[in-house]
Amino acid sequence: MAYFDSSCHCSSERRQNSILYSILKNDSQTAQLGNQPRTPRLALSMRACACGSKTKVSLRSPQTTCKAASAVLVKTLKFVKNVPCFQELPVDDQHTLVRSSWAPLLVLGMAQDRIDFETSETQEPSMLQRILTSGQDKQDHQSNNGGVALTDVQGIKMFLRKCWGLDISTKEYAYLKGAILFNPDVAGLQCQHYIQGLQSEANQALNEYVKMIHRGDSARFAKLFLALCMLRSINANVVAGLFFKPVIGAVNMEELLLEMFYGK
Repeated sequence: MAYFDSSCHCSSERRQNSILYSILKNDSQTAQLGNQPRTPRLALSMRACACGSKTKVSLRSPQTTCKAASAVLVKTLKFVKNVPCFQELPVDDQHTLVRSSWAPLLVLGMAQDRIDFETSETQEPSMLQRILTSGQDKQDHQSNNGGVALTDVQGIKMFLRKCWGLDISTKEYAYLKGAILFNPDVAGLQCQHYIQGLQSEANQALNEYVKMIHRGDSARFAKLFLALCMLRSINANVVAGLFFKPVIGAVNMEELLLEMFYGK
């Protein structure tokens, strides 16, 4: 396990363009967007049903989807670990940023790898079933059939469709990851101003890249920024409950992330 100096590096001199080049260098090695076919569109209403927050859904193919999500998580943590700017941060700040950004980074990685998934409604037990399972089987029933709210799943799916509709490039995905990872609004950061500078640098680099490559689309940066806002609204507990709980159970995601990140 690697150990880092826990003192703050806010005032230390940063490597020139470190976020711009290190993110691109590390991310371009694993990007495979070129020849992958698009997934079929799913009929989703942009306006959530009023009962969507009560309706619970779960994955139709949990083994397949969870395996794909786990692979994306491994790649995401490897990407984060190899960013020099991130390595320069105190260990506590590293932990804080990983805990706060793993879920949106995972969903962003799923968009980049074009991983789609299907869900089905979780059947609510009848009154008789509730009576019959109120004893020794009650705990098992709750853990196996909880599901997540339909509206939350719709939010994830709408974000994926948004990304696929924009046909985001490898470099754009890299800058978006930088903007998500270096979030200065997370509570408890020692190097908040330094991290804020890294996020601003990633946003600026994205804007400059979009202006250079997509000169005919003056609204593209705004569209990407809107996608970022959608991504930040995705709840980490929903991501864990949808993509990991069906296979590994109610595991402590923070402990799992740190174990994967530092290879304990």
